[in-house]
Amino acid sequence: MDGKLVSAAYKEKIKEEVDAIKAKGGKSPHLAAVLVGDNPASRAYVGNKVKTCAQLGFESTLVEYDTSVTEADLLAKIKELNAQEDVDGILVQLPLPDHIDENKVIDTISIEKDVDGFHPINLGKMMIGQPAFIPATPYGIMLMLEHYGIETSGMNCVVIGRSNIVGTPMSVLLSRNSNPGNCTVTLTHSRTKNLKEICQQADLVIAAIGKAKFVTADMIKEGAVVVDVGINRIPDATKKKGSRLVGDVDFEGVKDKCSFITPVPGGVGLMTICALMKNTLKAGGN
Repeated sequence: MDGKLVSAAYKEKIKEEVDAIKAKGGKSPHLAAVLVGDNPASRAYVGNKVKTCAQLGFESTLVEYDTSVTEADLLAKIKELNAQEDVDGILVQLPLPDHIDENKVIDTISIEKDVDGFHPINLGKMMIGQPAFIPATPYGIMLMLEHYGIETSGMNCVVIGRSNIVGTPMSVLLSRNSNPGNCTVTLTHSRTKNLKEICQQADLVIAAIGKAKFVTADMIKEGAVVVDVGINRIPDATKKKGSRLVGDVDFEGVKDKCSFITPVPGGVGLMTICALMKNTLKAGGN
């Protein structure tokens, strides 16, 4: 499943909607991104989000702080963005420095502007099927499954990883009476016994455990669909940087065994940004 291809198709639709809104005199969706520190990965992620905003005709604001920013100052800035009527969506790039409580930061973002879908109220609404901002990565995966017309109804699905950002909301979305959805879902994690045997029964595997090449060919049954959420950097002397990115799945070992698989890079990460843009468009009332 080609994230570059799929995200391009969805972004084209989003841009058409934005162009139509502006043609009628409406305002562009406006995303405010907050970056704390100079983590190269975080800076790259935020840079890609700001770049995508420009491509789609969105307005964007980038707020940057060094790692010494106090929790109080960061929370005050979020409250200021909450109060700005022209700002539709707010995201604070995680992780944050140790002296800042991530939960406090997430709780402070207005639920109407929580386009990352991390606020407890949005997560709670999603859990019971009420309209809400869905966390961007699970939302992006659902969009990808939909694009490829993968019939998930009745599938046995194994989600590896139980984070509030990916694994847990993914398990809820795939178990719901929807399309994609209607799966029988097993949510697994680091304490799960017989994980290999459980995965071997899965028609759909979502790997989001944060361990490089954790999912190997002997864990996957013939014809399964495999979605790799992981982004891990491993040493590689053949690369200029001395390292390369790999997922949580041993792509080379698994690819010939499954019916669909997402690559890393070029898979779920691109769909996450696409889903974030759809949430921002929605936050703008469009």
